[in-house]
Amino acid sequence: MNPVTIGGIGILFLFLLLAMRMQIGLSMAVVGFLGFALLGSLKPSFTILGMEPFKIGGTYSLTVIPLFILMGQFANHSRIGSEIYQTVYKWIGFLPGGLSMATIGACGGFAAISGSSLAAAATMGMVALPEMKRFNYDDSLATGCIAAGGTLGILIPPSTVMIIYGILTQQPIATLFIAGILPGLLLTLLFLQTIYIMTKLDPGLGPPGPGFSMKERIFSLKGTWGIFLLFVLVIGGLYTGWFTPTEASGVGAFGAFLITIAKGRLTWQNLTASLGQTARTTAMVFLILIGASIFGYFLTVSQIPDQLSLFAMHAGLNRYVILSLIIIAYIILGCFMEGLAIMVLTIPIIYPMVLEMGFDPIWFGVIITLVMEMSLITPPVGINVFIISGIAKEVPMYTIFRGIIPFWFAMLACIILLVLFPQIALFLPHTMRG
Repeated sequence: MNPVTIGGIGILFLFLLLAMRMQIGLSMAVVGFLGFALLGSLKPSFTILGMEPFKIGGTYSLTVIPLFILMGQFANHSRIGSEIYQTVYKWIGFLPGGLSMATIGACGGFAAISGSSLAAAATMGMVALPEMKRFNYDDSLATGCIAAGGTLGILIPPSTVMIIYGILTQQPIATLFIAGILPGLLLTLLFLQTIYIMTKLDPGLGPPGPGFSMKERIFSLKGTWGIFLLFVLVIGGLYTGWFTPTEASGVGAFGAFLITIAKGRLTWQNLTASLGQTARTTAMVFLILIGASIFGYFLTVSQIPDQLSLFAMHAGLNRYVILSLIIIAYIILGCFMEGLAIMVLTIPIIYPMVLEMGFDPIWFGVIITLVMEMSLITPPVGINVFIISGIAKEVPMYTIFRGIIPFWFAMLACIILLVLFPQIALFLPHTMRG
């Protein structure tokens, strides 16, 4: 049996383990170990099994993961998300669909210091849903905009997904972060435009909220100083080269800690909850990275990435046709699997092919992150939808999924725009290099 066939069987076995609900990191480690032993020998396989956890666990650059997660945890407990919502609410809440627009704007702002779509969706669900219910917003619009807005957490930096993509592809994390800024703003605007069109066609979906005086609007800005300071400090430091990503994560975590103290919201309970959740999330991410590394050895000896690269070269298809097929495959996988799992499974396989076709790896990282966003609201998995369902228990699941459909197409439009105009993602990174 040739290596490619064994590699294909290994991938099918991996999907079988995932279907049996085995943790993805362990699944990849098991298949990688067995596959490498089958194609090579048992002794090197045990060497890899013992070496990779130590190597990855001891990598200094990976400290960005727990530190950015900790920054998001402190930001969440400091209630910055609710303050952002109140500020945006007072500025645009009087428009038709204004409360939904305020939710999207607040999700974008919270994403700039959180990096977690689940945290953004949960926070905005608790803050924004009661207000939209008070003004008789349609359930599908109210829940759909929160589920979709929460996805901005993995595109607008800092982003855990981009960190993992950078690690898997050995691309600079700082550059990936900067590349996500303009696409993140573009997607936010597309979401706002979607709400505007929906409420224009059917004003009953989102009645206008109350109006506020200019004095009240300006006074509300005082609640945004924390997010503004953190974003300028972390992302500005990365852009100007003042900080490495590791240093920026440390500065961001400490800055979020000080802001929580300054707001008088650092309790012993919040501190232990932040540290505990950071430890659990970090352990999960590192287990995935260890499994992906072991699985990568198996893929290398199976020659599957090399064969796919040769296929891309000799298939005679336009590279954008192949790119479209890749995106469609990701969307289909997103119907059944969580986005992070899809990425760590597929990037080692398709990344060499993407490079062979001449696509910019930073630009492709933004595209992949956008597709991962889509998987967060794509049925039947749609993790963000389940988060909102847990908050709005009286709203049927199908109503929430119906509400995310317009936003899903807005994401697809954003991907198309990035494919047509890659400079949207690459403009800021090019100014960094200059």
